[in-house]
Amino acid sequence: MPPPSPYIVYQKAVTIRNDTNLKKETLTLEPDPVNPGRFLVAFTFDTLVSGRITLVFFAKEVGEFQLTATKADTLQPITFGFEKGLGRKFIQPSGTGVDLSVFEDSELFKEANTDVFPLAIKMETAPEEGSMQITLVTYVKEEGEIKPSVIKQLLSVNGNRYELFDIYGIGDTLDEDARKECVICLSEPRDMTVLPCRHMCMCGGCAKELRSQTNLCPVCRQPVERLLKIPKRVKAMEDGNGYGDEQN
Repeated sequence: MPPPSPYIVYQKAVTIRNDTNLKKETLTLEPDPVNPGRFLVAFTFDTLVSGRITLVFFAKEVGEFQLTATKADTLQPITFGFEKGLGRKFIQPSGTGVDLSVFEDSELFKEANTDVFPLAIKMETAPEEGSMQITLVTYVKEEGEIKPSVIKQLLSVNGNRYELFDIYGIGDTLDEDARKECVICLSEPRDMTVLPCRHMCMCGGCAKELRSQTNLCPVCRQPVERLLKIPKRVKAMEDGNGYGDEQN
């Protein structure tokens, strides 16, 4: 008798409206030209509405999307307004930079499971829009240089909490010149994402076959726990939609 088919959960993604998005790959620290030795937070973001950015240093989440600065006596949170637009560039005003050399390595270089984050960037839309994104950041040292590294991004929409994740391969489906076909049949467009590895690599038909034959991702060969169907989409910030795992 053949072994029973592996059990894999099938889910369909829910589209949510994400009015603001910090592009985490653009997050950097820039030298403060006014105060040598101090650094300014800089990044690029997209937003469909106006709102405000708050930088919270050594932040701890004390309630649902409520942050407190654990070193507020020396580093107060600072807030800046922004207007809507795509590809907007933010840099912390000169003169407000932070001297990271005064802190211990154990405070700056945190693990992912920490409860105090060296930096939190909160982006809030205007009150009537009611959405918020928080980017939680630690620091890493590369070739003697301290750089920011995003631990996770959280999104609040209509009172629901989501954690945002990258989906590998989804960007290719937006590129007219890139290959979009399923990696198994090489003919149908891919619209299924494998979890937890997050490879968007299959069409729905091949995903059904996969569920009956194996529980390994065809790209990385890691075990499959869930299959997530991604509906046809347009560029995220053109219609304000994004994807995330809802958290209870």
